[in-house]
Amino acid sequence: MAYMTFTCSSNPCNTILSRSESFADQVDGPNSMTSRQNSSKEVCRVNDMKLPSRMSRRPRTLCEAYSVQSHTVVDKELLYEIPKVNEVPVKGVPVFVMLPLDTVNANGTLNRKRALNASLMALKSAGVKGVMVDVWWGLVEKDGPCNCNWSGYMELIDMIGKHGLKLQAVMSFHQCGGNVGDSCSIPLPQWVLEEVERNPNLVYTDKAGRRNKEYISLGCDTLPLLKGRSPIQVYAEYMRSFRDTFRDMFGKVIVEIQVGMGPCGELRYPSYPESNGTWRFPGIGEFQCYDKYMKASLRACGEAVGKGEWGRDGPSDSGSGGRWLLSEGRNMGHRLWQILPQLVFGNVTCSW
Repeated sequence: MAYMTFTCSSNPCNTILSRSESFADQVDGPNSMTSRQNSSKEVCRVNDMKLPSRMSRRPRTLCEAYSVQSHTVVDKELLYEIPKVNEVPVKGVPVFVMLPLDTVNANGTLNRKRALNASLMALKSAGVKGVMVDVWWGLVEKDGPCNCNWSGYMELIDMIGKHGLKLQAVMSFHQCGGNVGDSCSIPLPQWVLEEVERNPNLVYTDKAGRRNKEYISLGCDTLPLLKGRSPIQVYAEYMRSFRDTFRDMFGKVIVEIQVGMGPCGELRYPSYPESNGTWRFPGIGEFQCYDKYMKASLRACGEAVGKGEWGRDGPSDSGSGGRWLLSEGRNMGHRLWQILPQLVFGNVTCSW
């Protein structure tokens, strides 16, 4: 049986249609070469032939290829161009690359400026959409309340814009250092730490009295304890200053703003600090509600359910940060009858 095969030629835009001589004789007779050159009608008779089941017949495309385009006869083979298919562009996901934590230093200037410039150029060439950077409260407002120095970030944003990249800015109100991935140390503003020295209850505290200076305790968020302003007011004015300084860059270079909400910029408590050695993986962590402002809030919550005495202290039977959940659960199971009164308190504490 004679049949038709398609193979790729050296030119990827062409394909070769091969026929055996017996197949040509069946279609066009003895003078097959002459008849194929002179008549496209005879070529279309291929559609009347019975082809093997494994061949994909596309009569319309085959006839058009022979009848419309000119043919070149090369050793009993006919060459024709494959119709071009319009490819649909694939939409990608924009990629943003995190810049080093110490991109801006304590002096308000850029670290490793030449290397940073070369890196931004390489990122642009690689098709990256933009970069992300921490805008550290501890660097910008370190010299005093409402005294913001944006010079380093102004230089950085200008450099990013010149390379045609976009920026995601992170308002970072936490300390850098002491956590996984922290490669440098950037404390809270010095004037804030001075207030903490005078009033240690401004920061999170565990039941052993250890203070954590990574972030201001949410227990005093609305209290005017920072030079006459509350932490919420301080954060708001800091972000307003950023907005007013870089207003012209919004939508052009600055395309997104994220706001840090706690230690490491995360909405959580510093329940598993690594820096002071009180926690190790996979420890259960500890409650951080023992500063006087948090306990006052807990007392108010307890009074709302008729248990005002619960505000005298935080949970006392919740284990320590380095203990494993399995060991703590086993101990609680052995003395369940003793801790039943604590379960109601624990439920109120966790919902608070």
